[in-house]
Amino acid sequence: MIVVGLTGSIGMGKSATARMFAEAGVPVHDSDEAVHRLYAGAAVPLVEAAFPGTAVDGVVDRARLGGHVLGDPAALKKLEAIIHPLVRADADAFLLRHRTAGAPLVLLDIPLLFETGGRGRVDKVVVVSAPADIQRTRVLARPGMTAEKFEQILARQVPDAQKRRMADFVIDTGHSFDQTRAAVATVIAELLKGVPGGDNAAAPPP
Repeated sequence: MIVVGLTGSIGMGKSATARMFAEAGVPVHDSDEAVHRLYAGAAVPLVEAAFPGTAVDGVVDRARLGGHVLGDPAALKKLEAIIHPLVRADADAFLLRHRTAGAPLVLLDIPLLFETGGRGRVDKVVVVSAPADIQRTRVLARPGMTAEKFEQILARQVPDAQKRRMADFVIDTGHSFDQTRAAVATVIAELLKGVPGGDNAAAPPP
């Protein structure tokens, strides 16, 4: 089974690209979605113990948690030490499930793949990228986002140019959705070359 890591800086279109892989029939593990589930489950008592007052009605309140960690590298590192192992365990269970089912190709959507030393967990890396002006426009259009927050987030991420250099494939999301979807199809076809049944391995179910 080929394990692909999908990553990219904030605002580069990673979530939309991951959905296109899923629409093409590739099983996708979404790290952000896993965090949302953990914030309503296993992570709640751990986060509340580390950051009192962040759990409301049995769920981690992301806004309250953000108030504790945004702009505080030590607090952020403390949170990551709690969350990252839980997300990794969730991803490992996903991989085992699909390896047992005989999937030829799966995708791990990991926003901080390079930042967390996750390159060794995957066979190939796909980086999504777009021109800096498009990235900035996308991010600043998000509710509650400010230029200051954007800069703080960028400061914690490996620069886009460096990610592109470390990628096996780069998908440019600065064009239309159709062009991005075509690029996704090309990457899937390239990955499945030589894989038995590869021509149909990632086809969506009828």
